Amino acid sequence: MKTTKREALAWARMLSLAVALSVLLTCCAAQTLDVDGDKIVEVLTRLANFSDHENPAVTRILFTPNDMLARKFVKDLMREANLVIREDPMGNIFGRWEGSDPTAPVVLTGSHTDAIPQAGMYDGTVGVIGAIEAVAALQRAGFRPARPLEVLMFSSEEPTRFGLSCSGSRALAGALREEELEGRRDAEGRHYLQVANEVGYGAASTSQLLATSRLPPGAVAHFVELHIEQGPLLEREGVSIGVVTAIAAPSALEVVFAGEGGHAGGQLMPDRNDAGLAGAELALAVEAAVLATGAADTVGTTGTFEVAPGAVNSVPREARLGIDIRDIDGPRRDGVVAAVLAAAQEIAEKRKVRLSSRVLNQDPPATCHPDIVEAVAGAAQQLGLASRRLVSRAYHDALFMARVAPTGMIFIPCRNGWSHRPDEFASPADIANGVRVLALTLARLAGGEWAKSEL
Repeated sequence: MKTTKREALAWARMLSLAVALSVLLTCCAAQTLDVDGDKIVEVLTRLANFSDHENPAVTRILFTPNDMLARKFVKDLMREANLVIREDPMGNIFGRWEGSDPTAPVVLTGSHTDAIPQAGMYDGTVGVIGAIEAVAALQRAGFRPARPLEVLMFSSEEPTRFGLSCSGSRALAGALREEELEGRRDAEGRHYLQVANEVGYGAASTSQLLATSRLPPGAVAHFVELHIEQGPLLEREGVSIGVVTAIAAPSALEVVFAGEGGHAGGQLMPDRNDAGLAGAELALAVEAAVLATGAADTVGTTGTFEVAPGAVNSVPREARLGIDIRDIDGPRRDGVVAAVLAAAQEIAEKRKVRLSSRVLNQDPPATCHPDIVEAVAGAAQQLGLASRRLVSRAYHDALFMARVAPTGMIFIPCRNGWSHRPDEFASPADIANGVRVLALTLARLAGGEWAKSEL
């Protein structure tokens, strides 16, 4: 049957009206999103009290008593928001708000609550407590999602206990090998499975632990993580929302130089093979290799430099360096890694020291999905908030979730860009802005209906 020009115009008008109505409903609902930043900070402060150090310092190590108290606290908040809770063997915690189509892939949001020693109360936690509040705000505004929405608290994002970042998200993405997890030990010589079993998680074996924690293919439609920037750009530029376009990933190296050492007075300069000087040269070579790329997104850090025997009157016989090189461009980062290892070899030969080196970790960077980038930018615009696009230079669970589903991140300003320290701070107003943007982003990604009464 042929469609007449008049009928085609009528259909076009109807479609235009439907789109306009949808936009109007969303805009009206945005105005009624009830988010109280002061209340969220009060909840974050209560969470911060589950710590091995007194407020304002926060120390919360995986599967310790304070971590277990924090987990209970988060689950109680999820229940208050009418979320249905499930936990996997790795310790990841999910709170589900069912959609009108429960069989549809889920829209996930969340972050972590574990904290390195003497950290602050906003890193990671804003993305967990804020996510619960974003879902609650949508419920209060009368939104009914089509796809299910889930808030996720990742287990073990920080590497403090087992020396491995993002253990929970790695397992969810199927990016964690059995031998790698078993090879990591805590200070008491125990591995992840042992400790997880002791606190009520775990499984019969590490292979079962990983297999039962992995997300099924196609289970996740989108993943969004709200986080403080951990950098100074948003605050410096007076911008409320950071729309993250890419997540840098580090390559972690360990380099050891070994010489003979000797008495600082008795060993003459021509006879020395000073491992400490070899290490100093390599630290400078790291900087030179990074700067040679000419790229602002390439960074390198010699974060640890241990010299033995560590006596002022002894020529260093060993230098052990921990090096972090990261970038949003994987091949460029790997080129810097190769240059650093080549420099280490040249230095060892020149200074007549023995060299051993290993790459501890080399994860690929991630690009945020355009659909989520646009959804976040659109939500900020709808709320009248200034935003800018930027990259995340820090490690996040989102890096591994990008292997599972389209992924994006929302940044809010933090004072002076400070993080991983007790004076880490984000204002109640900035937190509320981030939660509102997250809520609208989730609504766009999940699809669904806003209550007509919001008009």
